[in-house]
Amino acid sequence: MNFKILSKDANSLARACRFETDHGAVETPIFMPVGTHGVVKTLTPAELDDCRAQIILGNTYHLFLRPGLEVIQGAGGLHRFNGWKKPILTDSGGFQVFSLSHLGKITDEEVKFRSHIDGTEYTLSPEISMEIQNSLGSDIIMAFDECTPYPCNYEYAQKSLKRTHEWEYRSKTHFDKLKPLYGHRQFLFGIVQGSVYPDLRQESIETLGVMDFDGYAVGGLAVGEPKEKMYELLGQISPNLPENAPHYLMGVGKPEDIIRGIALGIDMFDCVLPSRNARNGTLYTWNGRIVLKQAQYRMDFNPPDEKCDCYACRNFSRAYLRHLYMGGEMTGLRLNTLHNIHFFLELVAKARESIRNGVFGEFQAEFFHNYPEEPDHWETNVVHREERRKKHLEENANRSE
Repeated sequence: MNFKILSKDANSLARACRFETDHGAVETPIFMPVGTHGVVKTLTPAELDDCRAQIILGNTYHLFLRPGLEVIQGAGGLHRFNGWKKPILTDSGGFQVFSLSHLGKITDEEVKFRSHIDGTEYTLSPEISMEIQNSLGSDIIMAFDECTPYPCNYEYAQKSLKRTHEWEYRSKTHFDKLKPLYGHRQFLFGIVQGSVYPDLRQESIETLGVMDFDGYAVGGLAVGEPKEKMYELLGQISPNLPENAPHYLMGVGKPEDIIRGIALGIDMFDCVLPSRNARNGTLYTWNGRIVLKQAQYRMDFNPPDEKCDCYACRNFSRAYLRHLYMGGEMTGLRLNTLHNIHFFLELVAKARESIRNGVFGEFQAEFFHNYPEEPDHWETNVVHREERRKKHLEENANRSE
């Protein structure tokens, strides 16, 4: 991959970079809107382009199940199928192994799982994941890995890491044998795992560095651990990643997480929050979140964000967007999503500009002066996640009976 570091911040690990794909160049730091099923919900490719999106993310597991590879290959690959002409990154399916573990069984060789759609059993392995992503035609392919839950003990994390390294080696070996199907190059990123244990994280960095991937992702964070632990680990991981390659923090995050991640040397981010929370009536602004269902916005005729120039902010008020949301109007969900995606992409664009101009520290300080951080409810989240896990296990047992 043709990757260049264009500028570095003097007082942090923040950097502005550029890498090239056959579907266009990507300038970092960058946020990647999540198009799980090949679409960023409620938005068209033209609207994403208007928001200055450079790259979007697709989900290997979900696209494999529906519409299926036969359809996507018949269309000539995911770019032609969904009409997005810029780069696409696809994850490997490894996170679904974690999030849908109640539907599957993991061995060192492969994962057997049942579709959450109709219960059909499938097998996923490093080799199969590479072949699926090869068929999708994504520009950036992620190696197959296992994401550990939080909390997990050291012994489990160590065993999982060994399995992940074997899977990533198999991913790289098989990827090198495949030929692109649609006339454009594909690149492979490795994923650093190791839960919350610094020595395992360092072991992972060293193991993957030998494999010489095109880029390096940090996985297994933002899965329930305290925010301060995530930042602490990033501060230990990021400086040791290969410098001349993109650094990608998977599944993160909130605006404050992105700014802190950039300061810690991360180049690429993705998260479902801007689109998912838009559909739940939450807007992100330069002065914090707006929850439209709150009564205070019923007579608020100000734009959602006076500092934003997106279509929703130029033309509508908070009161109107609240009216649409409370009435269940689809237009409201579209406008909310359009605004949030625009905000996240504007956030990283301004961070990128500040790094190039040598004023990232000032930008960061101003951002946190105006943007109230959300409280870290990690203890509650862990309890809720365990309750959901037990419920899934019970439901799965009932289906088996």
